[in-house]
Amino acid sequence: MDILNELIMQAIASPWLYVVLFAVTVIDGFFPPVPSETVLVAAAAVTASTGEGNLLLLGVVAAVGAAIGDNLAFLIGRAIGTTRFAWMRRPRVAATFAYAQHALDRRSATLILGARYIPVGRVAVNMSAGALGFPWRRFLPLSLIAGTSWSVFSLAIGLLAGAWIKDQPLLSGGLGIVIALVVGLVIDRIAAARRRRAPAAQLAG
Repeated sequence: MDILNELIMQAIASPWLYVVLFAVTVIDGFFPPVPSETVLVAAAAVTASTGEGNLLLLGVVAAVGAAIGDNLAFLIGRAIGTTRFAWMRRPRVAATFAYAQHALDRRSATLILGARYIPVGRVAVNMSAGALGFPWRRFLPLSLIAGTSWSVFSLAIGLLAGAWIKDQPLLSGGLGIVIALVVGLVIDRIAAARRRRAPAAQLAG
């Protein structure tokens, strides 16, 4: 355990951490399986637990990377649409695209900002925005706000975990990841429930 903790402390102080975090947050913007939340939360938890690293730099790097990734998803959506790849046609992903297409014109700001917290949802919403011709000049500032708020939220989770477990970077990082996964699951379930209610509301109207 002591050896692992020492290795983690060396990693958190390395400039390569910020390079990896930036790359992960950019890729996660258009490729959902890449776990940017877990990397950021774990890094923040270890930083809070050990006092090593730079929380402000972590937050800025993550926010910028997230915004770039979201804009890449927007450009991909504009270029190829939302049905070209097999994973886009899976029932859950297709349902998310359909909901995004219906809601984008009605409440674009809420949708884009809220979707940033849902791994599959943010890709679906941002690609749909591009595919449906949503103005980029409106999308860009919303993506910057979304990336910043998501970064602050993830840092807060990491700080909470790090405050609970001091001087144990391995345990604090693991706790932060668990908290982030639970929060993400709750948000995903709430979003799914809202998608199920939307067709019923349309029929009732």
